[in-house]
Amino acid sequence: MKQKSADPATPETQENMPEQPETMDTTGSQDETAAKLKAAQEQLEDMRNKYLYLLSDFENFKRHSAKERLDLQQTAGRDIVTALLPILDDFDRAAKNDGLGEGMVLIHQKLANTLQNRGLVALETRVGDDFNPDTQEAVAEIPAASDELKGKIVDILEQGYQLGERIIRYAKVVVGR
Repeated sequence: MKQKSADPATPETQENMPEQPETMDTTGSQDETAAKLKAAQEQLEDMRNKYLYLLSDFENFKRHSAKERLDLQQTAGRDIVTALLPILDDFDRAAKNDGLGEGMVLIHQKLANTLQNRGLVALETRVGDDFNPDTQEAVAEIPAASDELKGKIVDILEQGYQLGERIIRYAKVVVGR
């Protein structure tokens, strides 16, 4: 009988030997794993940033829609109030010229109270006050009777009003120059 040679290159010895794992390049595998880990971390960070952006965008949307809803509630009757303002102006003009009877005075008071209960507030505008372009509209300029009336309100043609926090009509005034 022949003895088996101990030469590892012969096929007979390879059959009888237990399988051993192939020697791996551990640095290449670690580099590959580290690269995959880094890519996954970058993707996670990117998704986290997108999530935070969407979350802040949603919070801004909620805040904006709540503000719009509040504004809508405060100015819900804006169109009707605006439509009623000329009637109120007519009453004011008639009252100014002593053209109202007692019944008309009561109607005027009722209309004014109804509008005030709905949130209508008259803007403070008086003859002799400084002209304020934030709440008043100058429809005419006339020569001032004195130097102290220059840039001041000489006459009020229509009263200004605000509904809630918004001005719905600026006061129409005549300003001295």
